[in-house]
Amino acid sequence: MKKLTLSLLIGITTQLSFAQTQPKLVVGIVVDQMRQEYVYRYESKFGASGFNRFVKQGFMLKNAHYNYVPTETGPGHASVYTGTTPAIHGIVANDWYDRTSKKDVNCVGDDLQSPVGTEKGGKVSPARLLSTTITDELKLATQKRAKVIGVSVKDRSAVLPSGHMADGAYWYDGSTGNFITSTYYKTALPDWVQKFNQRKLPEQYLAQEWTTLLPLNQYTEVGPDESPYEWKWKGKEKSVFPYKLNELRKDNGNLDLVANTPWGNTLIAEMAKAAIAGEGLGKDDITDFLTVSFSSTDRIGHGTGPNSVELADTYLRLDKTFEDFFNYLDKEVGAGKYTVFLTADHGVAEVAQYLKDNRVPAGYFRPAQLEANLNEYLQQFFPGKTVVEKVTTEQVYINQQAFDGDPRATGVDMLVATELITKFLLSTEGISQVYTASTIRQINTDEIGIRGKVVRGFNPKRCGDIAFVLEPGWYSWGGVTGSTHGSAYTYDTHIPILFYGAGIKAGSSSKYHTITDIAPTLSVLLKIKFPSGATGQPVTEILD
Repeated sequence: MKKLTLSLLIGITTQLSFAQTQPKLVVGIVVDQMRQEYVYRYESKFGASGFNRFVKQGFMLKNAHYNYVPTETGPGHASVYTGTTPAIHGIVANDWYDRTSKKDVNCVGDDLQSPVGTEKGGKVSPARLLSTTITDELKLATQKRAKVIGVSVKDRSAVLPSGHMADGAYWYDGSTGNFITSTYYKTALPDWVQKFNQRKLPEQYLAQEWTTLLPLNQYTEVGPDESPYEWKWKGKEKSVFPYKLNELRKDNGNLDLVANTPWGNTLIAEMAKAAIAGEGLGKDDITDFLTVSFSSTDRIGHGTGPNSVELADTYLRLDKTFEDFFNYLDKEVGAGKYTVFLTADHGVAEVAQYLKDNRVPAGYFRPAQLEANLNEYLQQFFPGKTVVEKVTTEQVYINQQAFDGDPRATGVDMLVATELITKFLLSTEGISQVYTASTIRQINTDEIGIRGKVVRGFNPKRCGDIAFVLEPGWYSWGGVTGSTHGSAYTYDTHIPILFYGAGIKAGSSSKYHTITDIAPTLSVLLKIKFPSGATGQPVTEILD
């Protein structure tokens, strides 16, 4: 009897010990368009308990990169949470051309769904995501007892991280100022979401004036406030502080304007807190998962570029938002009882015109113009045929129906067309490298350079027939103000990966790591299997 009792006690003790090693809550944070160097650029102005909580008390991977192209929001979020690249998880871009429907499709678009909480939009789901996510695996490992919630301004940034089995994914509807979802998750908004929407926080945020957090002369890390490289809001002659949001909202998207200000990030943090309270996340011994994506940094970065006071002020305010959020986690979940990681979905290029004005190679690429030029050029070889069906996301889709007929002839025609297009692309200003689909299939998927990034981003069922790479400093963009991302170069690939909390050592590493290492690391931490398509490796040096 004593032996039985002793064995029982040992078993109970072992189970308790196991439970205590598991975080009660994992919070995945993605800061949209954040470069790694921003951690250092603003470090001296950050407080002790925001970004610096990761730097001083957590573990930082200093040399972490995206290992594929294109570096966009949809593929980025998918790769963080699946531990693999677009070649496997299938999210090859924010939008891509679908040969069957002959139209562009959104990475989370799903016409089988309906919006919940609004009348327009909201037809989304994770149906196009081909791999499981770390959040899916947590649901599977716990027989669905773990709760998984996703929150973001953007639908894709809430949907893809939370996975196929999420208890809910919510995103901001700029037309109503409310958070919404789709019928994939719910038939009606939960009470806690409805109550949150009733707080009308966007109205409160837009009633104020956006002034700089610090005196203007202290923003020495960026360029002058008045700059020709930044967009101008309607109703405002110059892109300079202050911004009277209540006056500007009418002509600048109304309630959607909040996402173009630092308070878009504040709104997401408040929604994240409401999700924790409303869903009871982190309240039992079953690990829950909250995915949070902060998108205002991307909105502002696109408009002003990485060298603006507006963006600098946004990061300083985001730091304070993080401090408040982490203090909330300490109180509601318990210090040392949760794990947080922070990363980005991509970086950003310098404003091309700014580089050009400073004698640095850069330029603007126009996909629509290239498509027209290609078809005009190919007329001399294939008269009366539209050979190029689409040029998008640095890919060329050949109109295969243009060569219908005898397979022996059409095969030759396709080869000829491919060769002609390749030569034309290589002669086009701004294009550096060209890869045909057949060439891509022969590239080693473990190759580290640009060739490897191309093959890891290429899914043959969703990508074109030819892929090309732009020169450094070149990108597709509509104007000369603001900037964008998407390339294979370090300004777009080098992003922060920071861990903090339960099960995480303090320290840093300069070893090369990829974005696909995050999910396997969490799998080891949570003692669950890797996502189904995972190709990354656990970062073992950060784990206790």
